[in-house]
Amino acid sequence: MLVLSSPSGVGKTTIARQLLERRADVGYSVSATTRAPRPGEEHGRSYWFLSEVEFEAEVQAGAFVEHARYNANRYGTLKREVERLFALGKHVVMDIEVEGARQVRRQVADAVFVFILPPSGAELVKRLGGRGTETSTVLKHRLAIANDELKAVTEYDYVVVNDDLERAIAQVAAILDAEGHRVSRHRGLAQQVEQIRREVAAAAMRLD
Repeated sequence: MLVLSSPSGVGKTTIARQLLERRADVGYSVSATTRAPRPGEEHGRSYWFLSEVEFEAEVQAGAFVEHARYNANRYGTLKREVERLFALGKHVVMDIEVEGARQVRRQVADAVFVFILPPSGAELVKRLGGRGTETSTVLKHRLAIANDELKAVTEYDYVVVNDDLERAIAQVAAILDAEGHRVSRHRGLAQQVEQIRREVAAAAMRLD
């Protein structure tokens, strides 16, 4: 499981979706949320859009790997969504907020955490204000949240600066590939190595 976090507007969702489009071995975990859909967003693809009552029912049922409130809305990752992707043999990629990532760390021992940084504070302010849908009060609140989230960067395993989207995507993909080759992640490795050893030993005996 690869967990991407960043302040809003830095590009974690774009990077996750690009990995999904470009790699057959990646499955993207679609989050649930109580916020209203934005133009172009689709239920079940962009998010699972739930009412507050529906979301709380899922919380009470223990259906989430993680969930948190961000601004006035709730977000969460459904266990059944993650399990579905694992069953397909996919690397699960999640883009979630810092608090959600902390919950995942407590529950998923071998998850890998990547923090996506903006190239500068000025660029982050520009990106957060770029939607043009927030009042100055809301924007100020979002900036305060972003500032707090940046403090969490040292809790992560890797950091990627998104100053160039293609480079950032490539760097995250490289992390995914490297982590996939860890000895601890190779199921059946002991049996594979033992088979190689038997073949080598048999070849050596034939030389006698």
